[in-house]
Amino acid sequence: MFTDTGGMIMGDGLDPMQVAAGAAAALVAEMTKKAWGGVRSAMARIFRKGGETVAEQELRLLDAAHLRLNESTEAERADVAKKLEQELLIQLAAFLQKNAETVPELQSLVDESERSGTDIGVRANVHGNTGSQVLIAGRDVSAGNFTYRAPEGKK
Repeated sequence: MFTDTGGMIMGDGLDPMQVAAGAAAALVAEMTKKAWGGVRSAMARIFRKGGETVAEQELRLLDAAHLRLNESTEAERADVAKKLEQELLIQLAAFLQKNAETVPELQSLVDESERSGTDIGVRANVHGNTGSQVLIAGRDVSAGNFTYRAPEGKK
C-alpha cells in the first residue's frame, strides 16, 4: 500500500522512484561485467511477478539496453550508459508502479549487489540540510544547466 508524503512511499518505507533509480544505476553498472547473467536472472524473477508476457517484454528491453551498451565504442560508452540509465529508470518505475509488491525485492537485489562488492547501488543518509541541495553521484550527473563530471579513476 502506498501513502503519499510528498512522494510515493511504500508501507515499508521504500520509495519506488528511489528504488528504480538505484536499480537503473546498478543495472547499467553490471551490464559490462561477467556477472551480468546472474543479475539478468534475478531481474527475470522480479519481472515474472507481473506475469510471463510482462516478463518477456521487460527482459526484451533489458537485453536491448545490454546490447546497446556493450556494442558502444569506448568513446561513446559514458553517453550511452547515461541514456540507458534514464531509460531503465522509466522502465523500472513503470513496472514498480504496476507491481508494487516487487519494490522490496528489487531493493534487496540492489542491496545484495552492494554487499557483494560489485559497487552497484548507492546508499546515503542526509540530515540537517535545510535550505540546501544535496548531490550524491557515482559518476557524471547533469541537472538543468549544472554538470558534474566524476574524476577519472587511476589506471
